[in-house]
Formats: sequence, structure tokens, C-alpha cells
Amino acid sequence: MIDFSQRQSDWKYETTVAQVEEIINRVESGELPLEEVFEEFAMAVEYLQQCETFLVEGKEQMNLLIETLNDEPGF
Repeated sequence: MIDFSQRQSDWKYETTVAQVEEIINRVESGELPLEEVFEEFAMAVEYLQQCETFLVEGKEQMNLLIETLNDEPGF
């Protein structure tokens, strides 16, 4: 899994979501052999875990920034 504090600069949330959507389309087409469906599903789960980690870390950063603003005098 990608460590988002040191993630590669070419990783993009939107691109990863698009990859999951492509996998869903391939699986739903019904044209893949069952073995490939399992492989595609595993890949989609990994991509979704990456996205979840990215979103959780982003939310934590936003909460920290909001907390910092609330601690500032005059806010």
C-alpha cells in the first residue's frame, strides 16, 4: 500500500478512482474468466484502500488546521 506521507508524486486520487471504475466495467461486462474477475477485484480493493487512506489523512490534516485556527486569538 502507498505511504501517503511519502507517496510518489505521480499518484492521483482521481486517477485511482477512474481505475476502479474501469475494473468495475470490465467485471460487469461478464466477459472475463472467473480467475481474472478475482484478480481484478483484488486490485480494486487495493486501490480503494489507497483512496481511503488518502481521504482519512486529508481529513486529519484539515481537522488539525481547523483546530490550529480555533486556538489562534481572534478566531
